Amino acid sequence: MKREFLFTLYQTPRGKLLQTMEAQYLKRCITVSCKQKQLQVGGLGWEGEFVDCSLYRNYLILDGKGMGAGEALKVNAKAYSLPVQTESMDLVIIPHLLEFDAHRFRTMREVHRVLKPGGELVVLNFNPISLYVRFQFLWDKKLGESWRAHFMSRARVLDWLKLLNFELLNTAEFGLDTFIITHGGFASAASAFFSMAYGLKAVKRQYSLIPLTPVTQGKTKLVTANMGLESNLLKTERQHD
Repeated sequence: MKREFLFTLYQTPRGKLLQTMEAQYLKRCITVSCKQKQLQVGGLGWEGEFVDCSLYRNYLILDGKGMGAGEALKVNAKAYSLPVQTESMDLVIIPHLLEFDAHRFRTMREVHRVLKPGGELVVLNFNPISLYVRFQFLWDKKLGESWRAHFMSRARVLDWLKLLNFELLNTAEFGLDTFIITHGGFASAASAFFSMAYGLKAVKRQYSLIPLTPVTQGKTKLVTANMGLESNLLKTERQHD
């Protein structure tokens, strides 16, 4: 599946509206400090609409074709083999990449690896049952094969997040003219029929096991109350004798 379809869609009237809504959502999701490290997997070219790269100097864009805003730091590499140090990122954004990635689960594992414990993950995906998105695929003759593309449902992404110990913070449904943010999960299954794309924000949880040590029972050095009373009575009888 070719990612060029994404940029073709953004040129349509509804695609431009989707881009505006996604930029607003991403801007809300970037809550980390400008001194922390952020990673975007997959360039868009309009990153300036949701992040100020002159302020966020540690904003890194990784793209196999070197795409992305010119003001940001860019690395040409594969998403499933990130040249990034383990547990070094505070925020990772994956905007419409998993649908186009043949190694998407390996990419998710790499993202989990580079995120710090407590780091945040933001994902944007197309809605697999959106008729408008499907129609755009068929309309483009060159990308007609994309009808068999690996669109990812909301339930599947949530299962992956649980498997990788991510906790869901909020979700977004991008409709035809507005988007809705829901905290803790998706609003309802019915909302998927009217949305072109969806987004979600999660946090990486890392649980450490506390080893249990066996308790050794030592010899007691305490005397029971009854035994102490009996010994005092014996001493008193001997004195009277």
